[in-house]
Amino acid sequence: MIRKIISTALVGALMVSATACNTVRGVGDDLKSAANAVDDET
Repeated sequence: MIRKIISTALVGALMVSATACNTVRGVGDDLKSAANAVDDET
């Protein structure tokens, strides 16, 4: 029972880390866009 819980948690962590690559890139692009907008206003 404990092995099943640990295995499920590990698989979940791997899935989250695999999708985080795209998410982090998107956040970086959004921050860059916001910074450019602020620079354009000043």
